[in-house]
Amino acid sequence: MSEPAVRRREVLELLRAAAGPVSIGAVAERLGIHPNTARFHLETLARSGHADRVHGTPDGPGRPPLLFTARREMDRGGPRNYRVLAELLADDLARADDPIAAAQDAGRRWGSRVADDVRVADGTEPAIVWLHDMLDDLGFAPDPPRVAGRDGEIGLRHCPFLDLVDTHGGMICALHEGLLESAMDGLTAPVAVDGLTPFATPDRCLVTLRLEG
Repeated sequence: MSEPAVRRREVLELLRAAAGPVSIGAVAERLGIHPNTARFHLETLARSGHADRVHGTPDGPGRPPLLFTARREMDRGGPRNYRVLAELLADDLARADDPIAAAQDAGRRWGSRVADDVRVADGTEPAIVWLHDMLDDLGFAPDPPRVAGRDGEIGLRHCPFLDLVDTHGGMICALHEGLLESAMDGLTAPVAVDGLTPFATPDRCLVTLRLEG
């Protein structure tokens, strides 16, 4: 952790331990730092949602003093680890009568949510651009789309669930295929996902597209 990050953590711990809102000067004095440094860290904590600004009671003429207090909630800026959750959910899917079909259904529900209320301009190109951007947002690291006639393809250089492929590869790929098909169906665009080929080459999967109309 960098020195500024360590100092910011000290400021936040001070706010959390305080009985009430704390002024910039008080933070500077207690931590032995310059008031401008204290202000910088306090404002950074406020912008990141870890602290709240509070206006104190004026001692006399002029603006009320600016105070800070720690926000009383779980730390949303901390590390996240969904791997165990993903493994548990994959294990549950694997217990279904037809795990592949169950994974495809889950993917379709995911795709429906992704495409919900999305508005894309009419035409093939806007739909393919949206699909590419959606894949990028979800962490698939897509190659630029390639289109020839009524066929198209997008290479995927990364799998967000790669850690689960060794144990649940068929389901993970079915999940992604359901996601892609449902998302494009939700657009009502002249482009459909024709298939997903896992590891078409050692370093990528391949989404094939069918241009309609």
